[in-house]
Amino acid sequence: MSLVPLRPLMEASMKYGYGQGGFNVNAVAQAKAVIEVHEMFRSPAILQGADLANGFMGGRTDFMNATLEDKKIGAKNIGNAVKKYGVDSEIPIVLHLDHGRDFDSCVAAIEGGYTSVMIDGSSLPFKENIELTREVVKYAHARGVSVEGELGVLAGVEDHVFSANSTYTNPLDAVEFFQKTGVDALAISYGTMHGASKGKNVKLRKEIAVAIRECLNHLGIFGALVSHGSSTVPQYIVDEINGLGGCLSDTYGISIEELQGAIGAGINKINVDTDIRLAVTRNMKELFAKYPEKRTSASIGGIYELLETKKTAFDPRVFLPPIMDTVMYGNIPDEDVAAIVDCVERGAKEVVGTLIVKFGSYGKAPLIETVTLDEMAERYKEIDKNL
Repeated sequence: MSLVPLRPLMEASMKYGYGQGGFNVNAVAQAKAVIEVHEMFRSPAILQGADLANGFMGGRTDFMNATLEDKKIGAKNIGNAVKKYGVDSEIPIVLHLDHGRDFDSCVAAIEGGYTSVMIDGSSLPFKENIELTREVVKYAHARGVSVEGELGVLAGVEDHVFSANSTYTNPLDAVEFFQKTGVDALAISYGTMHGASKGKNVKLRKEIAVAIRECLNHLGIFGALVSHGSSTVPQYIVDEINGLGGCLSDTYGISIEELQGAIGAGINKINVDTDIRLAVTRNMKELFAKYPEKRTSASIGGIYELLETKKTAFDPRVFLPPIMDTVMYGNIPDEDVAAIVDCVERGAKEVVGTLIVKFGSYGKAPLIETVTLDEMAERYKEIDKNL
């Protein structure tokens, strides 16, 4: 099926009542692994590149300072990787921009091969959020690309997205947002948090999702609901990292049971990033513990040094700068780099495979309608005619 827009996957999720994971990738090896594990489970796939992940994939190791030019390069690199490993796939694959911070970032992603983009205007006043999102919708839909917006503020930290407190999404505002923007999907705030410190025993405000879904159904409005900040932060992985010399504390995620309940309440897409970061970091620490001779490797010894000096970190982007050619292009010059790539791939597959099963998307690939971007652009002309 190869690359498709987001909307057909959201339509199937609504129709058949399962959750669709959206999994963030920051390296060619991660993209490869996420595609392969979805193929194994015959699941539709959403690979996500965050706005600053594009900067990192563009070679900007201090990705928090990534420029638009960095993002353009990185978006193309991620797009090329997904096309390479997904071009002959039997499953539908979406490449989705996560937390696009402005119109230009969304354009850069689309030009790089993304088939879906998120514009995050949640920090803006309501009317300005609508205006920005509608501007992106008009540009993207004309090219067959789906769009996700955000309404409400999640607490926590993810790249450039930060808030000390949450502001829950008002269901009536959500309905108006769908009506006035024509957006395909909406990330809502209902109790999740970005990052690895979500608090113990989080209880999601599932009634918010229920209220939005009921209103949309009553008015005949299409709208997928998205759960950001939904990593489960597996405690066994945290314990393993700490057992290998890491210093992670106050790390708690959203329970699988809460997320499964959210799917039943009307959530369609569930974003996961932190879990993958943790598993990859654990694997790299294990590698150097098992093979101490690799600590002085000419090609990957720098990764070991970063792991040892940044014990509270768990984002692989902190540790992978010594092998940026491999990160950006997938080149594997020697056996030591191959060992790190194996750590990255196994970590992604461990987390993603588990959640494909838990969210219920396994075996659903044949249910997705195959729609090209050109075909979707024609459909959007009819869908958006009253905007």
